[in-house]
Amino acid sequence: MATVPQAWADLAFFHDDWPKIAARLADQDWLPGADRVFAALALTPPDAARVVLLGQDPYPTPGHANGLAFSVTPDTALPRSLKNIYAEMRDDLGAAPPNGDLAHWARQGVLLLNTSLSVLPGQAGVHAKWGWDRLARQAVARAQAQRPLAFILWGGHAQKALAGLPRDCDLVIESAHPSPLSARRGFFGSRPFSRVNDWLTARGEAEIDWTAGKG
Repeated sequence: MATVPQAWADLAFFHDDWPKIAARLADQDWLPGADRVFAALALTPPDAARVVLLGQDPYPTPGHANGLAFSVTPDTALPRSLKNIYAEMRDDLGAAPPNGDLAHWARQGVLLLNTSLSVLPGQAGVHAKWGWDRLARQAVARAQAQRPLAFILWGGHAQKALAGLPRDCDLVIESAHPSPLSARRGFFGSRPFSRVNDWLTARGEAEIDWTAGKG
């Protein structure tokens, strides 16, 4: 069974929902696997979270997902949405990371959660109704108890999933999803990375080094 990160272990989800989900996963060959399923929570404890970036579910291709929203293992070619994210970052900041592994964002306080943390190979969204979404809302609420947060909500799914949680003290950046189907409907040109950094700086906090590696 996957190890629950201690800093988040008292969330109601891990008492009420995780045992049932874990039992259903026990006889399935699922992704990203027990060693990576809670990677986002492990890398970004609640007292370190500064930015919330919500995805939908892990990539369904074996070897691609690494437990962080939008992120892939370092040797994986960039998925189309991540290509568009990096294109917008180059326009916004002048650079982008050298590969698709976003762990360096997570270590700086970017909570890279998906609303569903498991998937079957080749079957995107197959576990979307298993109750995983309750973890996302509970985790965000826990992080909010520590400080104001910057929310980057790309597309209707993320916006609906966290509806009602952002407060007046939080920064909320909403746009179209970076998917090739919607990126030109408001994602390109939205400059989320510099806007988050401007907000953090105004609060006296360190910026996120989004382009770590300067690829």
